[in-house]
Amino acid sequence: MKQLDRTKIIIGSEKINLITKTSVLIVGLGGVGSSALEMLVRSGISNLFVVDYDVFEESNLNRQILCLRNNIGALKVEVAKKRIESINPDARVTCLNLKVKDGMDDALPKTDYIIDACDDINAKIMLIKFAIKNNIKIISSCGTGNRIKPELLKITNIWKTEYDPLAKKLRYTLRKERINYKLPVVCSIEKPIKTKDTVGSVAMVPNAAGILLASYVINDIINA
Repeated sequence: MKQLDRTKIIIGSEKINLITKTSVLIVGLGGVGSSALEMLVRSGISNLFVVDYDVFEESNLNRQILCLRNNIGALKVEVAKKRIESINPDARVTCLNLKVKDGMDDALPKTDYIIDACDDINAKIMLIKFAIKNNIKIISSCGTGNRIKPELLKITNIWKTEYDPLAKKLRYTLRKERINYKLPVVCSIEKPIKTKDTVGSVAMVPNAAGILLASYVINDIINA
């Protein structure tokens, strides 16, 4: 695949083959998930399952790489599929237009990796349980809203997070469910900016978080 020639210079043909054979499930195609998807496709991942139940809105234009003026109102999974195939026409893409929730194990594919880029605690817990049960590697995104410094993002595990309300809820629920699992996460050590009601966002932080999620997967593959 000529489009990966520059990548091959750095990691070699054998690692490229490993990447192209790897399957990834991405849940959530917002600012974080769409950026992770973009990086995976451009890195050579060609077996992809994308999950989201939402459509694009004008308010998504400030940060979501898949959102353009001409696809407002379109299903995120359908836009994602077109984007993937425009980069790699040989990619195998399965779109799941659904909301992840308990009791839907049979609806999800058993892939090599799961990228959890959703912001629903129940969905996150369900994905963690699904990953553990099926011996799938998973990494989750924590909160990126109300933050403006992408350089304060890092990859760690859920038990070492701080200043993150979403991570706090996730830790609490994991303890409640007695799930003692060192979940890899992308989180920020930046204290969230306080807002009155709606969570604010800028382009840099969610996209940088998505890049880190993809980086975790790609580097795990090539360093295995």
